[in-house]
Amino acid sequence: MQTVRTLIAGRRSAAGHLTRAAVVVGAALLVCGCNTDKEIAGVPSALVDYRQRHPITITEGERTFELFIGSSRGTLNPMQRAELLAFAQSWRREATGGVIVELPTGSGNERASAEALHEITSTLTATGVPAHGIAVQNYRAAERNLAAVRITYPKVVAQAGPCGLWPEDIGPSMNRDYFENQPYWNLGCAHQRDLAAMVDNPADLVQPRGETPAYAMRRTTVMEKYRIGASPATTYPTAGTGKISNISQ
Repeated sequence: MQTVRTLIAGRRSAAGHLTRAAVVVGAALLVCGCNTDKEIAGVPSALVDYRQRHPITITEGERTFELFIGSSRGTLNPMQRAELLAFAQSWRREATGGVIVELPTGSGNERASAEALHEITSTLTATGVPAHGIAVQNYRAAERNLAAVRITYPKVVAQAGPCGLWPEDIGPSMNRDYFENQPYWNLGCAHQRDLAAMVDNPADLVQPRGETPAYAMRRTTVMEKYRIGASPATTYPTAGTGKISNISQ
């Protein structure tokens, strides 16, 4: 009888060990099965706020203006002079450095571009660009092509992106972000990039501009009407000049 009890106890002990081992293995497989997130090198995890996921940064870029001068001309035409004048006026408003003029070499219009250099620099200096702030360089152009005279100056720009990164699948998957209904990586990127491209002054994204003085003459007129109890609304003497009839009144 003692032997039978010993065999039964041994069998129960072995069964218990097997059961516990199966539970441990099952738990390990369950933990491994839950860890299905894939990490892609160089791509951060998606944040909830698109402004943090695709921030607009203020950096220094450049603006380039190109002039195409014919090989038999050597001067600027009236439209090119007007465009160059507008470019120089933009330099006065937004540039953070001097102007670089790059002349092509090896192209069919190499000589004509060199002859137009004096007119280009004269227009720039007449608009306010200092002569010591203009640097002339050469660049190698493709032969038999109409190469451009490139004029460049540095400026402060706002930028965001790049867009088009898809580090994770936005469809049904075992990814944690899918079950938590988290925004996908590209959400808001195009909006931020367009806003950075459209802003007139990148500094406006950081701080507001100073207020301009109030129009004292108009303010005095309105306050005087308010003092005597008259309506401060603006009246236009010629407002009804183009009316055909008074039916709508």
